[in-house]
Amino acid sequence: MPKRTDIKKVMVIGSGPIVIGQAAEFDYAGTQACLALKEEGYEVVLANSNPATIMTDTHIADKVYMEPLTLEYVAKIIRYERPDAILPGLGGQTGLNLAVQLARKGVLEECQVEILGTSFESIEMAEDREKFKELCLSIGEPVLKSDVVNTIEDGKRVAREIGYPVVLRPAFTLGGTGGGFADNEEELNKLAEKAFSFSPQVLVEKSLKGWKEIEYEVVRDKYDNCITVCNMENFDPLGIHTGESIVIAPSQTLTNSEYHKLRALSIKIVRHIGIVGECNVQYAFDPQSEDYRVIE
Repeated sequence: MPKRTDIKKVMVIGSGPIVIGQAAEFDYAGTQACLALKEEGYEVVLANSNPATIMTDTHIADKVYMEPLTLEYVAKIIRYERPDAILPGLGGQTGLNLAVQLARKGVLEECQVEILGTSFESIEMAEDREKFKELCLSIGEPVLKSDVVNTIEDGKRVAREIGYPVVLRPAFTLGGTGGGFADNEEELNKLAEKAFSFSPQVLVEKSLKGWKEIEYEVVRDKYDNCITVCNMENFDPLGIHTGESIVIAPSQTLTNSEYHKLRALSIKIVRHIGIVGECNVQYAFDPQSEDYRVIE
């Protein structure tokens, strides 16, 4: 691939301090990205508020900013450093959220900064629950009965229409943070209050407790080359939070036809969204048949 000559300075956004759901793999990947960019001759500016990783060592990037990873601080760094491009995808959910905020606030346009990797529009399509649902339906893939809500009252209305049990999934959060299952309106009230403290947008969807939870890790480049690195399945069925379960890679209980069916679908979804880099696609899979639903 020819080197971009119109880009001189790249800003890499890290994932910040290690938290549950966003761990050391982002520090490793981000470190390799900084070193690779420097090797190619680009000036590298790193924003990452984590002193406990090799990534923020002074020889990894040309400049290191250990400032809070918030819109206010990252915008100040961009306005001061004036990078030609930012690389947010290696900062996990933190980096992706910041890229969306910077684009929406007009900071990237103001400073004429390009997003490297997955575009703002594609990040938004993958992260916004309603837009992702619409994408899946447009390509003929089944999703769970659901609706996006912005208030607790709307959440209760949707739950009554769909029928309990339901699952709540806040948008733009890490590993299901703030979400969970509700079997009745009383449980939904408590859970919705918690969910809206994490995000202004919450997806209320029909629960498929007992189905298998399957996930595929997919990498795609800008030339549309696409591979599945691996697939995983949760030891526990859908309904047990991933953070409290064991994840096994590769999956152990899918048949060959089931494996390839979901693999082909994962690549199809990633290509339609326009991912450039890595992402994962999650499914609910009926153990009694080959029925499935795309989760996120």
